[in-house]
Amino acid sequence: MAPVMEKQKKRQSDPTDTPSGVPGGVPVIEQYLKTLPGAPGVYRMINAKGDVLYVGKAKDLKKRVTSYTRLSGQPIRTQRMIAATRSMEFVTTHTEVEALLLEADLIKRYHPRYNILLRDDKSFPSILVTRDHGFPQVLKHRGAQSRKGDYFGPFASVWAVNEALSVLQRAFLLRTCTDSVFASRTRPCLLHQIKRCSAPCVERISEADYKVAVDQAHAFLTGGSQKIQRQFAALMQAASDAEEFEQAAAYRDRIRALTRIQAHHDVNLKAVGEADVVAAYQAGGQTCVQVFFFRTGANFGNRAYFPSHARDDDVPAVLEAFLGQFYAKAQPPKTVFVSHTPPNRNLVAAALSVRADKAVRLVRPQRGDKLNLLNHALTNAKEALDRRLAESATQRKLLEGLATALDLDGAPERIEVYDNSHVSGTKAVGAMIVAGPEGLMKKAYRKFNIKGAKEKGPDGIEEGEGYSPGDDYAMMHEVLSRRFSRALKEDPDRDKGQWPDLVLVDGGKGQLGIAYKVFEELGIDGVAVVAIAKGPDRNAGREKIFFKDRAPLTLPARDPVLFFLQRLRDEAHRFAIGAHRDKRSRALVKSLLDDIPGIGPKRKKALLHHFGAAKAVADAGRADLEAVDGINKSTAVKIYEWFHPDG
Repeated sequence: MAPVMEKQKKRQSDPTDTPSGVPGGVPVIEQYLKTLPGAPGVYRMINAKGDVLYVGKAKDLKKRVTSYTRLSGQPIRTQRMIAATRSMEFVTTHTEVEALLLEADLIKRYHPRYNILLRDDKSFPSILVTRDHGFPQVLKHRGAQSRKGDYFGPFASVWAVNEALSVLQRAFLLRTCTDSVFASRTRPCLLHQIKRCSAPCVERISEADYKVAVDQAHAFLTGGSQKIQRQFAALMQAASDAEEFEQAAAYRDRIRALTRIQAHHDVNLKAVGEADVVAAYQAGGQTCVQVFFFRTGANFGNRAYFPSHARDDDVPAVLEAFLGQFYAKAQPPKTVFVSHTPPNRNLVAAALSVRADKAVRLVRPQRGDKLNLLNHALTNAKEALDRRLAESATQRKLLEGLATALDLDGAPERIEVYDNSHVSGTKAVGAMIVAGPEGLMKKAYRKFNIKGAKEKGPDGIEEGEGYSPGDDYAMMHEVLSRRFSRALKEDPDRDKGQWPDLVLVDGGKGQLGIAYKVFEELGIDGVAVVAIAKGPDRNAGREKIFFKDRAPLTLPARDPVLFFLQRLRDEAHRFAIGAHRDKRSRALVKSLLDDIPGIGPKRKKALLHHFGAAKAVADAGRADLEAVDGINKSTAVKIYEWFHPDG
């Protein structure tokens, strides 16, 4: 059910003429009170740059916004937010439930700095049993559920999905191959040989019998594993009595596969059914929320989340914000067990019911197995947060040691490390990795396809314009220029957390000089730059660190800061090599026909079907090309002239 909304937008320019001594945001907020309705809705507080500072919902917009005009008693954090507010936007809704749903959607979209934020945009994997083929396929799925079939999930991780798929293969022998592979098979594949597929592709099983296996898998995924197990046991006994011992052994193996996944459950979950267990633990100003997924009494895995929030936000408030944002991207189950009661419990339950289009209960267990289950999740949350705090403390200590060793102004919050990878100048790729107080920030990694270098042709001759392939200095110049030109364009004021405090380049004095040259060309200052090079004979442990205005530094062989720098450099090297290999792999499968203007997938397919190979197309004459379905005379001439420009 989609919320029905009436949108009311109002903006006000930066109030440079606000009365002396009055905090800048209060007069701005007061301007909206004159026409603001006393209805449910959502409001956004926006700074002078147009960035959303905060998204909030209210049962009565006018009353809620009025509270921001009274600074006394407001936390310092809220006072800062009010002072930075230069405009507001409002959306009125019919009910408070609709306001809560819209608030979660807007927080997910804008990531306001003053909201409690769930910084995780990964969708959850699920299992899909297709229904668009006579012999349905079982596969791992993530994303929009647009293909016809039955979806089972969500699973907390790809590992949990793979575990379930392994059981489905062993117990029900369902195919996992694509429809195109299925259609082209002439003999059973390896999965049939190791008894993980019934080989419907070569008619080793009838369509009717395969449908029975699909129905059994469906029953297993919806909670009927015990019934299926009893059926297999009866079939095993019947095969044994008939002295069909090989068939009996096959059923035995299938029973073992079912038993294997059931053995993973250390708590009796039969009464749980479809539910999520959400437990939050708070310490050191941070919160860990553990979510366990249970479907049909089976554990579909768990995942830990660490929402971003102010230090004075308590657990119930964090949990309420988490539930709204988490279920904005995940389908709510029938029951959500929680470790703490949210301040607006009934409102949250009503909002989740709207999301799920069915009744959703929010329950805080008090006794029995459900309480044991919740305590188990709470223990996991505590242990995960303890690990995170310990890792954070270690990382902070390393960053402080790095600041001391490199004579920086303070511990860097963001370190960017750059490296290039190529083979004799071909398929060159630049790589940037990022690290900070929480460790490696993999979402911030970037790859750069080198554009300015010439490529070597098949005969080894350099082709195109630009610098020579293999010119590492020119490649580094290109990568850094592209990275920081974009930073200047997208974040000129350096207030969005995307600018590094330290740039580390792999190499020696030459690479360091290139980095400073780029910064001088772009007019950038205030960013520390160093280069790290391996010692003689590329000996790890004898690295030299190069600076612009001081002698190179060699750290003691067992210095933790040296190990930290080595890990950063090696991670950049790993990422660069991986990007380079991906580029080479794509080039290997690139067809000679890909670059011909006007030749799309259909014509390319027709040409390959007719001639058998791209090389044969290149050698074909005009008349031969015209004989291909879909290739007229003018297209045949175009293809021929592409491969024979001189004739």
